[in-house]
Amino acid sequence: MTVRQDQLKNGFRIVSEHMPGLQSAAIGIWVTAGARNERIEQNGIAHFLEHMAFKGTKRRSALQIAEAIEDVGGYINAYTSREVTAYYARVLKDDVALAMDVIGDIVLNPIFDPREIEVERGVILQEIGQAYDTPDDVIFDWLQEQSYHDQPLGRTILGPTERVSAFSREDLSGFVAEHYGPEQMILSAAGAVDHDALMKTAEEMFGHLQPRKGLIPEVARFTGGEARQEKELEQAHFALALESPGYRDDAIYTAQIYSTALGGGMSSRLFQEVRETRGLCYTIFAQAGAYADTGTTTIYAGTSADQIGELATITIDEMKRAAEDMSPEEVARARAQMKAGMLMGLESPSNRAERLARLVQIWGRVPSLEDTVAKIDAVSTEDVRSFAEQIAAQAPAALALYGPVSGAPTLADLQERRAA
Repeated sequence: MTVRQDQLKNGFRIVSEHMPGLQSAAIGIWVTAGARNERIEQNGIAHFLEHMAFKGTKRRSALQIAEAIEDVGGYINAYTSREVTAYYARVLKDDVALAMDVIGDIVLNPIFDPREIEVERGVILQEIGQAYDTPDDVIFDWLQEQSYHDQPLGRTILGPTERVSAFSREDLSGFVAEHYGPEQMILSAAGAVDHDALMKTAEEMFGHLQPRKGLIPEVARFTGGEARQEKELEQAHFALALESPGYRDDAIYTAQIYSTALGGGMSSRLFQEVRETRGLCYTIFAQAGAYADTGTTTIYAGTSADQIGELATITIDEMKRAAEDMSPEEVARARAQMKAGMLMGLESPSNRAERLARLVQIWGRVPSLEDTVAKIDAVSTEDVRSFAEQIAAQAPAALALYGPVSGAPTLADLQERRAA
């Protein structure tokens, strides 16, 4: 399998990887504009725009968009994150050109019919309401807000109800004009694809676009803080975030191995101690998330009101203990989990197209899998212990609590325990 990468004169980027033996392909446009690129008065508009892409173009109605892909047995979807908005499809190899035509159409030619805007506004408001009714969704929004307070990176992707209720056709068009230039777009494809054919199609569809400079997001600052909301729920929800490396920092590999060993699976420290030994919860995990210039190590658990205090203090204790006695066997296991998860995931053309787009967004190129594996293998037990010590004792922290949490420790309490 060979990765090929090109760029049109206007800055539009194309990356693909042919996967021999496959009869299908994944293809999409990744736009390097998400919630992080919004001004405060625009919060939620990147996600609104993603919804509107499927509500009709100059050439197709909403139904015709869906039928064009589903008539050939394909699948089309989109998502908005804090750093990208993606429009993608999975089709059989003979239908790659069709998928490209449809995706290009919804990205380049949305009509923003006022009637459809109102319909989709209602859908998104329902989505926001659903998120607020899902504790283990909303708590991560609160944690993000506390981690990056008063910054674009700390705002929700869906946006607040009052802003979503007010967005107009002009607001949507304005965001496209600001952020959907050719330099902000990446065509990524994997599977049964022909790179030369993709290049030709990209030139025909996107070559006419004039370069424009998108607004550069402000540099993120991990602020830390606490959000706590008491509510009658069956469980008390606990989420702790600690500042960690971003994607462009090689220490991200150490952070990922640490979080896997701490709480990434059934053999991890938190799972074994908090769930298996003490029976304090059903769900507990740790994960390392990253953005271009910052990241967070996050720990989440749901437990009962009378056990939230014990769970929180044990979590801090396990973090401190990892700095002292993280074993070579644990590091080796976490390293193997990380490599296996990555390599198994890349057997899917959809996951591979996603990876290609993200790497081009972050690095401007696609490092080889061998290079990535080598960086994972280079992380030593000493590296993980050193990182664990920094996380346990020094990293700025944010805390979010939701449910029957009156008995939960404060962030100040946890900080004091970290320092003890």
